[in-house]
Parts: sequence; C-alpha cells; structure tokens
Amino acid sequence: MVSSPPSGTVQPNSVVFTVNGWEAAFKTNAFTRARPLECRLCDFTEKKNVTYVPLDSHDAVLRFNSAPTRGYEKDVGNKTTMRIINSQILANPSHHFIDSSLYKDVILVAWDPAPYSANLNLWYQKPDYNLFTPYIQHRRRHPAQPFYILHPKFIWQLWDIIQENTREKIQPNPPSSGFIGILIMMSMCREVHVYEYIPSVRQTELCHYHELYYDAACTLGAYHPLLYEKLLVQRLNVGTQADLHRKGKVVLPGFRALRCPDTSPNNTYS
Repeated sequence: MVSSPPSGTVQPNSVVFTVNGWEAAFKTNAFTRARPLECRLCDFTEKKNVTYVPLDSHDAVLRFNSAPTRGYEKDVGNKTTMRIINSQILANPSHHFIDSSLYKDVILVAWDPAPYSANLNLWYQKPDYNLFTPYIQHRRRHPAQPFYILHPKFIWQLWDIIQENTREKIQPNPPSSGFIGILIMMSMCREVHVYEYIPSVRQTELCHYHELYYDAACTLGAYHPLLYEKLLVQRLNVGTQADLHRKGKVVLPGFRALRCPDTSPNNTYS
C-alpha cells in the first residue's frame, strides 16, 4: 500500500495552504490505494484512428486532462486510475472541473507551470492559472478523494533531467503533462506501457483523439520540450522496435527495475 503522496507534491503544511487556514481540507487526503504492479500509460494525443489496446485489464491506467472514455471505449478502454490535469482544467469554466464525472472517483494530480526559480510564495501569489481556489472547493466536496498538486520544483527537476540528456540548449519551458505522467508512473509501477507518445506509422497532425483540432506542434512541441522528451523516452524503451513502429508502443521499466550501466573505470564491460 502507498502511505504517502506521490513524490514532488505540495504538502498540507506548506505556506500555500497554511496561510489561508486550508489545512483542514487535507485531513482525509490519504494516498491509500494499492501500489500498481504493472501499469500502462495511455496517451493518444498524436492519433486520429486509434487501435484498441487492453488497458482495462491492467492494474493502473493514467489519463490526461479532459480526455474522455465515453464514446471511445472500443479504442481507449474505460478504466481510469489516475488523471493528471494542468491548471487550465481547474481554472477554465468550460471544463466543468467541479461538476464533471471525469474528475470523480480517480486519483487527481494537478500542476501549474511556475517560473524556473519561483518559490512557493511567489507561485501562490501569481500562478499561471489560479488552480488553488477550485482545488480547495473540490477537496471540501470530496475530502476522501486523493488529490495532489505537484511542487514546481519537481516539474523543473524533470526539465533538468531532459536538459542533462540533451546536447542542445533547450528553452526553460516546463515538460508536458505526458512526460510528467510517465515519470510519476515509473516511480509507482514495475513496468509502464506508453502508447503513441512517440508516434507510430499511423501518425497524423490531429492533436487529441477526442477533438477535431490539427497542429503539428502537438507532436513536435512548441511550448513544451516535446521533441527532447520523446528522444529521452525512446532511449529508455525496452520494448521492440516493431511495436514502436506499428503501435507507437514504448515499454519502460519502473525505477525499481531500472538499471543504469556501470561507468566506473573498473568496469571492463562498459
């Protein structure tokens, strides 16, 4: 069982919540669901004609933002264990965050793109989108539902990892929800399956399977360092090249199973 929130979350005793007396909203916010043993991370943002994969048979399924399952069950399944949402989902009334069934009965993890060097005080005073008010409203309505906000420092630690593994200097823009989700699931699962994060031969310029909106930037990136994220994920892939090519399927070991090569001088096999 998991007895603590995902690493990198804002804690209930942080200044963001204590300054407003919001600590009471966290009393029952225990992350008590069983640790999944095998997870598949499904993100069909690159495709129009999705192909069914048996997501519902796995221990945990992660979805992003406002991506629905109703009407798309044949292709994306119905099960949702965790949903990662950016601050626009909470702040924009068009997403109906407080009332929509998309955000009920699942683990929620929210994030907001704070500046690289911003501390919690500065971030709370001027978030990119005001996620705090709807967050507290939701917590008070559903006190038993696990709901976390990622610490800005955690987001930028992921950016640092991308930059450290990239020769080019990349713009200091935060990683995508997809990359954030991959890293979270790798910390929780023994194995993570990712679909169409790296596009297959079925690639189109359609941004999301549930929206008729076309933009190549959804695949290659404009704001987020998507291209560099995907190159890093491809390097970590332990799945087959055939699956990557035909299905856009990446298989990633969880951090508990990940083994880095020995680069010490005494290692004669490196």
